[in-house]
Amino acid sequence: MTQEEYLSVYRHSLSHVLAKAVIEIFGKDEVQVAIGPQIADGFYYDFLLPRTITKDDYKTIENKMREILKRRETWTRKEVSRSEALEIFKDQKFKVELIQDLPEDETISIYYTGDDFVDLCRGPHIENSQELMSAAFQIKAVSGSYWRGDEKRDQLQRVYVYAFPDKAQLKAHLAFIKEAMERDHKKLGPQLDLFMFDETAPGMPYWLPRGWKLFNALLSYWRDIHEVHDYQEVAAPQIQKKELWVTSGHWAHYQDGMFVMPGKEENGSDTYAVKPMNCPNAIKIYQREQRSYKDLPMRINTVDVIHRKEKSGELNGLFRVQMFRQDDSHNLVTPEQIEDEIRDIISIASELYSTFGLEYVAELSTRPDDFMGDIEVWNQAEAALKTMLDKTYGEGNYEINEGDGAFYGPKIDLKMKDCLGREWQMGTIQLDFQLPLNFDLKYVDKDGSFKRPVMIHRAMFGSMERFIGIIIENFKGSFPFWLSPVQVGIVPIRTQHNEYAKKVADLLRKNRVRFEVDYSDKNMKEKIKSFKNYKDPYILVLGDQEAENNTVSINIRGNKQLHGVPLETFIEMCNTLNDTHALDLIESIEE
Repeated sequence: MTQEEYLSVYRHSLSHVLAKAVIEIFGKDEVQVAIGPQIADGFYYDFLLPRTITKDDYKTIENKMREILKRRETWTRKEVSRSEALEIFKDQKFKVELIQDLPEDETISIYYTGDDFVDLCRGPHIENSQELMSAAFQIKAVSGSYWRGDEKRDQLQRVYVYAFPDKAQLKAHLAFIKEAMERDHKKLGPQLDLFMFDETAPGMPYWLPRGWKLFNALLSYWRDIHEVHDYQEVAAPQIQKKELWVTSGHWAHYQDGMFVMPGKEENGSDTYAVKPMNCPNAIKIYQREQRSYKDLPMRINTVDVIHRKEKSGELNGLFRVQMFRQDDSHNLVTPEQIEDEIRDIISIASELYSTFGLEYVAELSTRPDDFMGDIEVWNQAEAALKTMLDKTYGEGNYEINEGDGAFYGPKIDLKMKDCLGREWQMGTIQLDFQLPLNFDLKYVDKDGSFKRPVMIHRAMFGSMERFIGIIIENFKGSFPFWLSPVQVGIVPIRTQHNEYAKKVADLLRKNRVRFEVDYSDKNMKEKIKSFKNYKDPYILVLGDQEAENNTVSINIRGNKQLHGVPLETFIEMCNTLNDTHALDLIESIEE
């Protein structure tokens, strides 16, 4: 049995123990049990109960679970007929519904824990509670959930439980959770005055002055890289008529995710939609004139705002929003150019991610059963992608998901790991044979014949908002110098030092270094604390000695200090950090 299989059995078995404990505490006639699957770090179980579970109940439930384990009860699997199952669970309405929904030829199995608790389950499970005696578990939270996800059905209480084979693993996981919570971008973002949300625009972030500076620093770096690779940035309308989205296929397949503005005409000719994607805009620009093979590859880049309608329960800070800016590009290529173009895109990804100290792996998803287009073109594209990935990463050093490509073409997904080891789906590179067909895109080939280009949908960050959420957590709000919203905080010790502070500020401005100055007559320590709270990389403290010698004293993030640094030397430090996009601050000055 693999470790993954062992954890599955272990956690699923503990979910039965939880169900038995809740029944013993609240009473058999007062509890309706639903489902209790294992999840990544434990399991949960859904219940319909006579009252709400509070945090005061957590220890009571955990202690009851431990009491049950100490009984060392035998677990017994039994196969029963449909009628027997319905009789056994006649007082449990959710189990009855599950049984009734099973296919007629389904084997129905149940598991007894001791003699007094039985659950409907496929298994497998442990043989005796003794096997769980070393189990380390802790209730994580209790939340509301609807039976089968239907808000019109019963509202249940979902009890989440962390579960690991021993106390050391549970302790390590709890430490990880604590660290992740301290890095939570939903807490740090507002705390650092980066962004905010308002109930009048759910899932649509307001970027505050500091956050917008960070956003634009990131965007400027992104633009510099793409300019070198011959990308053409464009901007397009936010809303278009329904007919564009009908042609693209989004109206048929994605309408529920779009913000639609119905018109007054019965035929819908004046119905508009806010764009959820940029690809049709890129196509319209391509169609502006007749294209030749000499024009390809044509790389149409944009960071326009797009909107996608989400269910309110799915919104999650900057990770899941309804308004965002996707760092999109739509590259039109000939079939023969696919391999080289993908290789160039991968090189951009490697440069971007390495700047943030983030590692990534590539995953190739191939032709699904419901693919559209010419199978020979698919075969050619997949072969080109595999060849390129083999050359870039080495054969076998990337993942393949057979049959998991989009219906319109194979794709490569780029998955990153942050400093906590969490994996994030980031960049995506998708080949598309369908949209060029839908819009009848053509180019004139060398022999004068008309050919159809292939479109590559490509995003490196996925969305700017989501990526910023990830790096807030990765850096815990302590950004590299080049990315920091405010790079230098300036603290004149007393108001008579304001004149020198203005001289320093003017020089920083001239060198495009982002700064803030506190010219107030507040106490010096209070001023320094304010900048520290924002995690600014450098805080300059300016007094008589600094003004007289044209130097600065520097408080470096992390409380290290440098004194008597020549002002010109400090400016050189800042320029070096900005030019190199360095991850670490300069903490010493060589004599």
